[in-house]
Amino acid sequence: MNNKTNVSFKCHEYLQLDVHAGVLFDVDGVLLRGGKVIPAARRAFRKLLDQNNHFLLPVVFVTNAGSCQRHHKAQQLSHLLDVQIAPEQVVLSHSPLRMLKSFHDKCVLVSGQGPVTDIAHTLGFQKVVSIEQLREHHPLLDMVDHNRRPKLPVTIILFGEPIRWETNLQLLIDVCQFSPYGLGSIYPSVGMVVFIVLALLCYCRFGHGMFMLCLESVYRKMTGRELQYQALLGKPSLLTYQYAEHLLRLQNPNRKLTTIYAVGDNLMTDIYGANLYNRYLVQQHTAMTTSTKFVAQGTGSLSLTQSCSTCPQVCTGVYNPRSPLPSNQSGTITEKVFHGHRDLVLEPDLVEPSHVVEDVESAVDLLLQQEDSVTPDL
Repeated sequence: MNNKTNVSFKCHEYLQLDVHAGVLFDVDGVLLRGGKVIPAARRAFRKLLDQNNHFLLPVVFVTNAGSCQRHHKAQQLSHLLDVQIAPEQVVLSHSPLRMLKSFHDKCVLVSGQGPVTDIAHTLGFQKVVSIEQLREHHPLLDMVDHNRRPKLPVTIILFGEPIRWETNLQLLIDVCQFSPYGLGSIYPSVGMVVFIVLALLCYCRFGHGMFMLCLESVYRKMTGRELQYQALLGKPSLLTYQYAEHLLRLQNPNRKLTTIYAVGDNLMTDIYGANLYNRYLVQQHTAMTTSTKFVAQGTGSLSLTQSCSTCPQVCTGVYNPRSPLPSNQSGTITEKVFHGHRDLVLEPDLVEPSHVVEDVESAVDLLLQQEDSVTPDL
């Protein structure tokens, strides 16, 4: 029998508090390390509960993991952190696809690890084809016989790096080459839109970002053109933070959300994304104060949040305050050493955290202090 703390997510529970803030927690490096809980994480979450075991403020977990469904991630976090976390509190890299309903009735080709077909159906896509299904239906698919190429208009979704890179690259290039973005015109009726779940190239670890780089390079080599995307998802994309804010609002709809605290350990994803979103919110707030209507992309509702603070940056994961960012000989961070996606522009201000603390418990102490909240007795 699991003795997890029974936490209520009913919206009326927040009415006891003057809550105007929400928290976005990264997972790996902040709460977990190597699949095990960082000790400070359990202590931190005890401080986020009141005497009735209700969260003091809305909380959402944002991770670039994408090989599972969010209810499985919620179960894992609940078990490890000893609190009951709802699926609605979890944002995976592919979660914002739920908002892009105009594509849900299109045929989609999915690639990645885990139950990608089930994930796509859960997100709302109705016509789903996997790489394995495509390979089975076209066993002799190659670059010569055009009659063996797939003829269905498809949208491509990459949920993460696949197991067999060569098979996925071959078949994805086959499909991409005859999209409106390619040089071929054999199937002019094919309407292909590419969705890429964003994961940055982080130092020497080969992951989804590296697979994207390979796909882009092969496509450029074979067609002479750049691969175009309809959307980039996952941290640090704006769409991911817009969706996370949407989930924070659902937890406390009767209170104005004015501040979002983003706690992370990775400068190039967590901090870059929070700062980018903060800039977006500042621009939005400025437009609102000048009577300019500004509708948050994808959410369909007017946002009232004024800031997204990168408070704080923790030192239990990727970030090491004693290891400076890669730079050239003059000490300047340049695009040559930027591990982000080609469509992201490196700006030094975007990788600068507002605070640096030792661990997530210190982060929670700091944000509660800033919100002038009363920490419950342990």
